[in-house]
Parts: sequence; C-alpha cells; structure tokens
Amino acid sequence: MIERLEVTEKKYNELQKELMDPNVLNNVQKTKEISKEVADLEEIVLAYRDYKKIMQDITETKEMVKDPELKDMAKEELDRLEEEKKKKEQELEVLLIPKDPNDKKNVIVEIRGAAGGDEANIFAGDLFRMYSKYAEKEGFKIEVLNAEEGTAGGFSQIEFMVKGNNVYSKLKYESGSHRVQRVPVTESNGRIQTSTATVLVMPEAEDVNVEIDPKDLRIDIYRSSGCGGQGVNTTDSAVRITHLPTNTVVTCQNERSQIQNKEQAMKVLKARLYEQELRKQEEELGSARRNKIGTGDRAEKIRTYNYPQNRVTDHRIGYTTNNLDRVMNGQLDDIIEALIMEDQKRKLAGEVE
Repeated sequence: MIERLEVTEKKYNELQKELMDPNVLNNVQKTKEISKEVADLEEIVLAYRDYKKIMQDITETKEMVKDPELKDMAKEELDRLEEEKKKKEQELEVLLIPKDPNDKKNVIVEIRGAAGGDEANIFAGDLFRMYSKYAEKEGFKIEVLNAEEGTAGGFSQIEFMVKGNNVYSKLKYESGSHRVQRVPVTESNGRIQTSTATVLVMPEAEDVNVEIDPKDLRIDIYRSSGCGGQGVNTTDSAVRITHLPTNTVVTCQNERSQIQNKEQAMKVLKARLYEQELRKQEEELGSARRNKIGTGDRAEKIRTYNYPQNRVTDHRIGYTTNNLDRVMNGQLDDIIEALIMEDQKRKLAGEVE
C-alpha cells in the first residue's frame, strides 16, 4: 500500500509542477485535463500526508516513553496515535479502491410501470417523486426528458436527467425491479396487492463515449399525446429515434419543438447505447458482474416497499429500515450509504474485479 501511495504522491507533485509551466498555462485544454488529474489524486495525497505525520509523531512519542518523567503521558499519547494510525490506514485502503470512471457523471434515469397495471404506474410516479425529493436535498437538478402518464396517475414510463456532483456514484445502485406491497387506490376490496416498477440508471454519455453514424438512425415524427401544455397536440413535434444496428428505440414528446425533442431523444439514445456497452464489457469480465452489488439488470428484484409495515428492504445486502414514509420522501441516504459500504467491503475483500 505504501508503495502505491508513494507513486501517487510523486505523480501528484509532478502534475502540480506542470500546472506552473507557462506552456501548459497557455493551453486551456491541457490545463483543464491536468487540473482534473490533480483533483482526482488530491484526497488520497492529503490523507497519505496525514498518515506520514502520524507515523512521525509515533516515532517521536516512542522516544518520549524512555523518559521516566514523561513515560505515563507518552504512553497515553502513543495509544491515541496508534488508534489514529489504524483509522487512517482503513481510510487509505478505501481511497485506493479503483474509482468507477463514471462516478462523477450526470445520469439519465428511466422508470417504467411493470407488473400490476394502473397501480404499477402509480408506483412509478411515487418512485419519481422519491428521486426528485432526494435530488432536491442533495442539490441535484432534475430535467424531465420524456414522460408518458398512466391513465390512473403516475407514469407508464418516464425518463429524466439528474445533474450534479458525483450523481452516478450515488444512484448507480438503483437499477432493477422495485416492488411495492400496499392496498392500491384502485382496489375497492381493501386487499394488499404487489406491483412492480423498473428503474434503469445510465451514466450520461459524452460524445467521446458514443459515436453514432447518422445512417444508422431512423427518425419518425408524429403528433404528441397526453399532457404538455397548450398546443401539444396541434403539431407533429414528437420524435421517435430507432438505432437500427441495435434496434434501440427512444421517444420524446415533452418539448413543444421537434428540434428540442430530437435533442432530448438523442441524449437518451446515447446513454442507452453507452450503458449497453458497459454491460457487455462487464459480462466479458464474468465474475465482476456476478460479485458486485446487483447485476444492474432491469429484471433483478432489488427492493421491496411494504406500506402496511412501513418497511423498506434491499434484498441485495439484506438491509431493512422501518422508515418507509421518510424514504419515499427522499430520505435515501442510509440505504445508499449501506450499499456503498458493502460495495467497498467486497472490493477490499477482492470479491469484485
């Protein structure tokens, strides 16, 4: 570990020197790239410097133990420093875990009502509200890209972008099938019903991540339907884009103009193609996908929301909380933190490549 930390600190110092080079300062793109590298390494380097200071203090305190007059006080200080050293080593181990290159990206989230008819669509709407509240609390911004409302409320499908710092690192564990157990508003006999909605979280694809040949696209224009304000049904502004090689279809009808809808649809298409490529790479790695928290597959049952018992259970890590009301109001921190901690634990144990 120390060797890796020494190499990291050396690289950090070299990059700092590069940033002072006039030739680099005159190149905006180069300065931006190096500054990003420095920022990525800074947390590790500062923690390592703290660690080295602790080690130096331990050495000096051990010398003090030899002095009869300072012996008792020095022993007490040495115990404190040894505990500090242990905590710092654990912190450094976590910091040295390879970072997911997508962690800092914005995400596109797709929620669909699945099994359960109208109730599934209503639950999809509840999940959208939950993520919206969470985003608001975290200082993230939400932009709805496409929404198809359910006849009894909620959404049969909704796609939205979440923008902010390290959004993917927080929301990447949400992909999968979410199950709700409650008495639906559409149920007249008061019976508890189980319904599902699926969530797919995709990192925003930059142009460098995905190249799309215009010849591979079929673009259809049609008349919007559903909500969207005055004039939504009077012009052919809705857009459907089909990526022919993969048969991936995206639609957008939220904006009034055809051009805006096409732009939004292309964002979703790029994210879907990028996510498909990531999935393909992970499947080629084999065990990495099997051992990580969840497959990220839309069909995998990941969480149950039980309304009668005010309980939420994440099945991947066996986590349960009896604060469903708070969770549905955007208080997702404890669940997300538990997922992150378990992911780090598995990586430290070498279970995930």
